Amino acid sequence: MKVTLELPDDLYRAVKVEAARADRTVRGIAQEAIAAWLERLEDAEDVAASQEAIAEYERDGGGVLAEEFFRTVAAETRATYGSEGS
Repeated sequence: MKVTLELPDDLYRAVKVEAARADRTVRGIAQEAIAAWLERLEDAEDVAASQEAIAEYERDGGGVLAEEFFRTVAAETRATYGSEGS
């Protein structure tokens, strides 16, 4: 899709100069900037969702420490199958 942007002259000149220095096009830089902006928004949403999940976890008091979980699994395995030395 084609889009027309209006930029202040000084901003366009600065982008044009930097694009030339990097052997890139203004179009490519604009596309990259928009994609990076969208990615930052998505990352911010992910952070917010993870913070919400952590808050819910802490509020509900669920879960156990990994060390405790593996100790329980090891004990259940030994009880079911015997110890390694048997």
